[in-house]
Amino acid sequence: MGDMANLFGTGRFAQPSGQEEATDEAQEAADEAAEEVRLRLAVDCGDVEAMSVLGALLLRRGDFDGAESHLRAATAAGDRAAANNLGVLLHQRGYADEAAGWWRVAAVAGSAAAAHALGRHFRERGDEPAAEYWLCQSAEQGHVLGAYALADLLEHRGDDAGAERWMRAAAERGHREAAYRLARTLDRRAGRHGGGDDKAHAAAADEAEQWYRQAAARGHRRGALHLGTILEKRGELKEAGRWYLTSAKDGEARAACALGFLLRDAGDTESAAVWWLRAAQDGDGNAANALGALHAERGETQTAERWYRAAMDAGDDNGAYNLGLLCAEQGRTTQAEQWYRRAAYAGHREASNALAILLLRAGDETGAEPWFSKAAEAGSVDAAFNLGILHAGRGEERPALRWYERAAAAGHTEAALQVGMARLRAGDEREAERFLRCAAGGGSAEAAYRLATVLDARRPPPPAHELGEPAQEKSECEEWYERAASQGHRRAQVRVGMLAAARGDVVEAARWYREAAEAGSRNGAFNLGLLLAREGSEPEAVVWWRRAADAGHGRAALRLALVCARRGELAEGQRWADLAVSLGPEEVGERAARLRDALRQELSA
Repeated sequence: MGDMANLFGTGRFAQPSGQEEATDEAQEAADEAAEEVRLRLAVDCGDVEAMSVLGALLLRRGDFDGAESHLRAATAAGDRAAANNLGVLLHQRGYADEAAGWWRVAAVAGSAAAAHALGRHFRERGDEPAAEYWLCQSAEQGHVLGAYALADLLEHRGDDAGAERWMRAAAERGHREAAYRLARTLDRRAGRHGGGDDKAHAAAADEAEQWYRQAAARGHRRGALHLGTILEKRGELKEAGRWYLTSAKDGEARAACALGFLLRDAGDTESAAVWWLRAAQDGDGNAANALGALHAERGETQTAERWYRAAMDAGDDNGAYNLGLLCAEQGRTTQAEQWYRRAAYAGHREASNALAILLLRAGDETGAEPWFSKAAEAGSVDAAFNLGILHAGRGEERPALRWYERAAAAGHTEAALQVGMARLRAGDEREAERFLRCAAGGGSAEAAYRLATVLDARRPPPPAHELGEPAQEKSECEEWYERAASQGHRRAQVRVGMLAAARGDVVEAARWYREAAEAGSRNGAFNLGLLLAREGSEPEAVVWWRRAADAGHGRAALRLALVCARRGELAEGQRWADLAVSLGPEEVGERAARLRDALRQELSA
């Protein structure tokens, strides 16, 4: 006989879904009653299979006394399904050893479900060799639960290859938890491989996604969550949102939180808040932090603080860190320090860095340094950069450079600039160029300017430009000057203006000089004045020279003195000449002194 009345095959008794219409339930009840009458008539006629099926029906209903007599009778007649279900009944009644005896009878007779039950019995007793034997018997007969239980046992024992084999077998037969766990195994394997071009990495990642998809399709909420995460990283936001929604509706708080972030990024903060609230109420600290940040942005600080505290209560250290940020913004420095300390002691690296900055601003450099170090050692790039600043401020160049290099290696733009400048001072131009390129590529205007000066000093002088020849293309150093200039770097703006003037592009030169001058560059103001004077706009040139001279530009003061002398404004010219002498440089001072003396003689004549 087959396992027609196998109850233990699913690992639990079948339960009504509760979703059928009342009429359907009534019809099923009527059908079951009719089936029971038919089975009882067959039992009265000595039908062994009917005894087994009737016993299973009564067992499912909870009528243990009625079921036991029929199951024992069928078992005595050699029905292996009845032996298995008799084991289930005895197990339910607390007679585990007697249940195991009947499962053994059924398993020896070839029942895969009984072998699975017997394997689980021995594992619960701590007899792993016996458990493995019977689970293997069940799995090799194609029993999906036996394959999954065997995989779980082998994984526990550290037999990764065997565990994966049987987990795959269970997954292929429709076991959703096996599909999810197989995906997690493949995911970890993909993470252990190198870069994204590695074939093994790509293959493992692709297969993991497929198993996540199968688990999710079978209703596994964590499988749906992980599938959504994969799709979100790949930019497939619409499908990711669908899986997050599926998982969130099944009660997965992390999926509800992730869905909230997806909606926020799409501009729907109200819907995001709904899902964050649902996740936070289910104990998700990340969602509570997100709600706190949302209320903080709206100026609802008390509500924000409440959610940050909820995040902290959920075990999320970001809650304490965010409370510190909130207090710091409100000027509650003492409370901010307390919250930063709480998060920092829990290992929150950004809180450690924030605490160190707070202490440093309060003048406690000694107390700040260990927290900077702790944050940096934990991987905080900002803390590594701050340690560099701290050591540089003390004149400790070598440790400062070491921390700058560490931050630069992690992509910190300003740290790369500092390393580049240090390499320039040491005369290592090639290494300096490498770090300056990193910093300039990261958006540092100063690095772009410094890189341009390095390249500028290296390039050969331009050849003489013959009439009718096309103008040369811009060199790399000019491109870096222009990038720095477009970011508002005043010296770069002046340099770009000079290069444009050298090409004869007066309009472009004037534009860049004017931008630099209006931003406060005295060189820009002086050069703009020269350009305007050459174009015949001396009154406007005087305005810019005056601005440059007032900012300490000696050449501009000399130009003003000359203009005044030519106009006959001798006293004013003498005043500007005196200023030029004091400002220098040396050759300007000498010329200004001679002009001043001549003006004095003219005035005293």
